[in-house]
This record gives sequence, structure tokens and C-alpha cells, in this order.
Amino acid sequence: MRFQNKSIRLSWCRVVLRKIRVIPLAAESLGVRSMCAYVETPDVRILLDPGASLAPNRFGLPPHPREYRAMEECRRRISEAACKAEVVTISHYHFDHHTPSYQDWCYHWSSEERAQEIYGGKCVLAKSYRSMINFNQRRRGWIFSKTGGSYAERLEFADGKTFRFGGTTLTFSKPVYHGSEGTPLGWVLMVTIEHDGERVLFAPDVQGPMCESTLQLMLDAKPHLAIVGGPPLYLSGFRVQESHIQMGMRNLQKLVRRIPIVILEHHILRDQGWRAISQPVLQEASKAGHTVLTAAEFRRMENHLLEARRKQLYQLEPPTPEFKRWMKLPPQRRKLIRPPI
Repeated sequence: MRFQNKSIRLSWCRVVLRKIRVIPLAAESLGVRSMCAYVETPDVRILLDPGASLAPNRFGLPPHPREYRAMEECRRRISEAACKAEVVTISHYHFDHHTPSYQDWCYHWSSEERAQEIYGGKCVLAKSYRSMINFNQRRRGWIFSKTGGSYAERLEFADGKTFRFGGTTLTFSKPVYHGSEGTPLGWVLMVTIEHDGERVLFAPDVQGPMCESTLQLMLDAKPHLAIVGGPPLYLSGFRVQESHIQMGMRNLQKLVRRIPIVILEHHILRDQGWRAISQPVLQEASKAGHTVLTAAEFRRMENHLLEARRKQLYQLEPPTPEFKRWMKLPPQRRKLIRPPI
């Protein structure tokens, strides 16, 4: 199923959301690891999870030059949105969801200047690093509060809270599992943005969701559009139990049955076979008269699943000698030098 009827799909977007504007900025379908999106209502401009990363190693290979070019473009979009945004949210402290303040051209395309550009003068609503968090994210969250977060006009922990901006409300969930119940990956925050009866749900890294209690929270929000992180198919039977993957896929079917538009992204698109595996989900949406899209498709663009295609890219488009020399630099030095792309 390839979403052939674009005119119907786009008219649904206009009918379902008349007052809230949603623009995906960076995502796996756009070539990088991210779920960053820009949301605008008549009252407030919001930047959701402004981070982006590249997998250091996939198929035994580092990022391909095309992935770096995609990162450059996604970072440009995030920077432009940051110039307009008044509110920035951080669901958790993985680097594909927030931008650190140190320089790293290898995997995060980050720097102190970029962090200041994103967070400076903004109202930053972030996951608490003091409770319901694992060790690594606690450390990163504390560091963020002293670095990028220090540029914010206001930095507030958002766990389970509601914030009002004119006629728009941002309702954050209590911390929910980053995947299956009890996962060592910790917890994330979801947020529902509501204006004049329209609701958008941002549900990063719930991986389906895999957890029944998370599914119920998502259904209870009654969104008209949801941005959802799908299950990590590429880790099935390796780092993630197959039963957990299947739970995530079954719960996705329940979501698309109830939500008119689902932007399905993130971990699920790191597997080239995601669409074939997702046929029951796509068929369930079609039966309900609903639609499922990637971030790229929502933007009327082609999917570019570059990480999933990394091995092929190295075969079809060998890097230049200049890029190979850069890749041979020691890692700490490489982080300080922009890749020759």
C-alpha cells in the first residue's frame, strides 16, 4: 500500500486540522535519526524535540556522505524553525531528541552556538532529570540544565503538567516507558497540543507503543493527528524481544483505527522492509478511512531511509578520497572538523 490517493490524503489534513499547523523537520524518512517537528497555533509556535543524530555504526559502516548531506538539510530546517519558535519541548535526553552544547560534526552536527540558537530566550519544557529517569539520561539532563538549558528564558520540568498559551494548551503525560514496560532505556514524555477543539499528539520513542498503559493514554487524548515512534523492527530478536515488537505492531493497529492521521516514524523506518511488515497496520487504517504517513510523505516528499540503505549507498556511491581521509582521523579530531561532503 503506497498511499496512492494523495489528493484525498491532503484534503483530510486540511479538514482535520484547520487551526494547528504541523511541519516535520527531521526524521528517518528525511535521512536522519530524529522526530523533530514544528507546530504552530494562532497563539504559540512550538519546536518539538530539536535533536538529530546519525548512527555511528550500521552494518559495520560509519555514516555515508549522503547521510551527512541530509543532516545538513535537517539542521537547516531546525535552525529556521528555532528562529520562529517561542516554546521548545524535550521529551527525553537522547541526542536525537535534544541538541547538546558541545561540538560534534560526526554524529550530532552540534555545537554551543547551535544549542544557544535553539534554546536561547525560549520557554523550554523538558523531561525532569530528577525522577523517573535512568542514569545516563539523568546525567545528560543535569548537563543540559547547566549548558543549553541555561540559555532559556524559562526552563521548567513538564512531567504530567499542563501549560496554557492563550487559547492553546500543552498537556504533557506522566513519564511513559521508552518501549516495553521496565525497559532500561527509561522514560519519555508525550505531549498533546490542543487549540479550539483540535488536538495533535506527539508520542516519541513509545515504540508502537509497546506498553498497554501508554496506548490507553494515547487513545484517551483523542488526537486528530498523532506523530508516533514505531517499533524497532531492525532490533527484533537481537536487542528487543520479538513478542515486544509484535505488541507494538498490534497496538499501532488500535491507534490507526481511532486516529484520523498518524505520522509513523523513527525506529520502525530503520528497516527497509518496514512497509511490508506494517501491512496489517496500513490495512486497518484504510478500513477506518484513516491514513498513515511518514514525515517525508506528510511533507509531500520522497522517503529517504538512508540509514537502512547505508550498505547499499557505500556500494552504489563510494565516498570520495577526501571523505575517506576525514574518516581516518581520530574520532575526537573528526568531531571538530566538518566532513567534506
